[in-house]
Amino acid sequence: MVVLRPAATPRSEAGETEEAVDWAAQVSSVAIVRLDAVGLVRSWNPGAERLKGYAAADIVGTSFSRFYRPDDRDRGWPERLLSTARDEGSVEDTGWRVRSDGSLFWAHVLITAVRDGEGVITGFVKIVRDLTDAKRLDDEKDDFLRAFAHDLISPITALRGYVDLLEDEVPAAQAGLVQHVSRVADHLIAMAGELAAHARGAPGDESAETDILPLVHEAAELVLPGDVNDRVRIRGAGRANLTTDRAMLRRAVANVIDNAAKYSEDVIVVTVAEQTDATVVTVADTGRGIDPADVPSIFEPYHRGRLSDPGDGGTGVGLASVRDLLHRLGGDASIASAPGVGTTVTLRLPPAG
Repeated sequence: MVVLRPAATPRSEAGETEEAVDWAAQVSSVAIVRLDAVGLVRSWNPGAERLKGYAAADIVGTSFSRFYRPDDRDRGWPERLLSTARDEGSVEDTGWRVRSDGSLFWAHVLITAVRDGEGVITGFVKIVRDLTDAKRLDDEKDDFLRAFAHDLISPITALRGYVDLLEDEVPAAQAGLVQHVSRVADHLIAMAGELAAHARGAPGDESAETDILPLVHEAAELVLPGDVNDRVRIRGAGRANLTTDRAMLRRAVANVIDNAAKYSEDVIVVTVAEQTDATVVTVADTGRGIDPADVPSIFEPYHRGRLSDPGDGGTGVGLASVRDLLHRLGGDASIASAPGVGTTVTLRLPPAG
């Protein structure tokens, strides 16, 4: 719980009390507003005047709820924020707020309860930042993603149709290659569908009963199409069926195998095991390994380890994507590695039903 208490009043060398500096009155980049215990405005700094357009004389003594849209006031949102701040010490909120001229801005708000020496709430301090420009940029990115995802699906679907036509025409010697192109096209269609769902802000539930061993083989073929039988050994007992999103899990496994192939030259061993509390997929290589100092942060986006080389390619987002996908599937990813010995990535998924 955040508790704000008045600072000790400074004294001069002669022992006389000096007037406390009103630091909030010197801040113009953010709004700093003091409220009483029921939400009436008691102080108004220059940042609040600049951001919200009200002069102090027009706003002090009125309810802070006037900064909220009518529908937010109707559902009691301002009062709910104060209630949460009372119970938890502080509360954060992001949303549209209203300026004096009726225009809206996208605000990040922090409300902190202020208590006296006996712990009784005497009011609140409210800090408001204008994030309208960042909100506009995010909206533009979302609009681009929605349009891109929509436009991407059509050519990929057409490609899949052309592949279907080829399957009936190619000689038997090329049939395996066409089947591989078909699987890659299906993978791209699934990824495009996931992108479209994400852009809409409503990703659907694509979970289905999945046989993990064939899925691991599919993932290996995506990244090592002509080399999979020589480079990858897939081991596992039983069928390891579980309910999961096939496309997301295939992406995660493919990313890990791709990393193993990039940083090693020998056989990659992929093992599928059913445990009491999880279904576990491990991908082990005997390659370059990872410096111990890099292991704790290796799943962070854009992190490149000390042993990486510019010629390796990649952008440092593969493992970050793997962990994100596993979290979305209800599991987790971990890594163990030693320089010159190799790396093992472990993917833990909810247990098979």
